[in-house]
Amino acid sequence: MNSVRDTLSALQKSGLGRLDAQMLLLLALQRDLHDRAWLIAHDGEALTPEAAARLDALVQRRQRGEPMAYLRGDQEFFGLQLQVDPRVLVPRPDTETLVNWALEKVDAAHNAVRVLDLGTGSGAIALALAAQRPKTAVCATDASEDALAVARSNALHLGLPVQFRAGSWLGAVPGQRFEVIVTNPPYIAEGDPHLAALAHEPLSALTAGADGLDDIRTIVAQAPQALAPGGWLLIEHGFDQAAAVRSLLQAAGFEQVSSRTDLAAIERCSGGQWPQQR
Repeated sequence: MNSVRDTLSALQKSGLGRLDAQMLLLLALQRDLHDRAWLIAHDGEALTPEAAARLDALVQRRQRGEPMAYLRGDQEFFGLQLQVDPRVLVPRPDTETLVNWALEKVDAAHNAVRVLDLGTGSGAIALALAAQRPKTAVCATDASEDALAVARSNALHLGLPVQFRAGSWLGAVPGQRFEVIVTNPPYIAEGDPHLAALAHEPLSALTAGADGLDDIRTIVAQAPQALAPGGWLLIEHGFDQAAAVRSLLQAAGFEQVSSRTDLAAIERCSGGQWPQQR
């Protein structure tokens, strides 16, 4: 039986990065994933046949491109540990730009604020907002019942009171009004070569027509009926879509239209304010 040290060496020689190799081995050993020091202290210990079998299965999944978050079953986002699996996208750090912008708009409001998260997936955005601003009423929607099951489980696990609604975009909340609407919708163009690297994540949460803007067009068109006067619509989009999204917002009548950059200085989100009077 191979030792911990020999196993890590073999994993890295097979093409896995050092951190991936350590994480997979800790998973196979059913140890805490923060316990990399244990691997060093026990590098001479032999793997049991059961651990070796678990490791082999995990390595095969990882080498097929499955995200590490799915192998772990969780992903950290905005300080929250979220359960994730192939029913939902893996939350990305870039999306924290959208959360921070939404928090600014919540804080700038003088009265009680109602926030809507469209296409919530794992619930990452809605739960981050609810955790950061407990007095804010947060509602989240998704067209996928599978995704909502994951989001509801995360809300229950974290003890956060988010309301969830099933349906397509604003159709899930007919007649309701919100001060802030946030969304990280599908925005990748069908046929985009980057999709190959995302093959294990739900395609319906990734693509939106020939230019990737179909769902954003729908949201921009529907949002005025769901925004309170002076309310804000904030949208995450692709790295090269900011100008197009700003144009859509301006054409629909939004004011103070602008974009926000992520940590890589890429325009990651665009938004605008619905006028106080129309």
